[in-house]
Amino acid sequence: MPVSSSELIEARRDEIISACEKLYETMSFKDITIREIGRITPFGRTSIYNYFQTKEEIFLALMQREYELWAAELRGLAESTESMSLADFSAFLAHSLEKREQLLKLLAMNHYDMEENSSSESLTAFKVAYGASLDAMRGCVKKFFPEQDTERFIFVFFPFLFGVYPYAVATQKQLDAMKAAKMDFKMHSIYEMIDSCVRQLLGGAE
Repeated sequence: MPVSSSELIEARRDEIISACEKLYETMSFKDITIREIGRITPFGRTSIYNYFQTKEEIFLALMQREYELWAAELRGLAESTESMSLADFSAFLAHSLEKREQLLKLLAMNHYDMEENSSSESLTAFKVAYGASLDAMRGCVKKFFPEQDTERFIFVFFPFLFGVYPYAVATQKQLDAMKAAKMDFKMHSIYEMIDSCVRQLLGGAE
């Protein structure tokens, strides 16, 4: 069956997003350019502008993809599981976000600039994916912990995620600076922070 033009567009967009993701594993946002992304795609820098207007749009699409994958995982949990203990649910969320380190890293970035430098269409598509993750989480909390205030959980937990990455991952330069400043600071893993937060927010549900 021949590939349709819409399928080809989506495949190309996905290749560009994946190339950006690969670079972001070792490079900072400011150092990644359209040119750099083009170097590791089979169709080059100029063609990228047929799919994304700015670098920020590519990063926004990467974050959109991460939210879509996470939302699908949450929906799968709600559909396949009848009940969960608080310990099991907090562990599930901690593991699910431990796998989504790129999402947490993106959340620590300046969203205002990223969204301002993206088209309305790209921003809307991202907001749809973000909204779907909120709804998927609502579905889990309402099903497994019906006596809890779901909206309170949502509007504490989701903003909390914006600060997880900086507290879990530090460069050697940051660690040296904290040591020089004589800061009494202990790094915690993504798992530890998510698990602790969920337990505290839903404590007493069991």
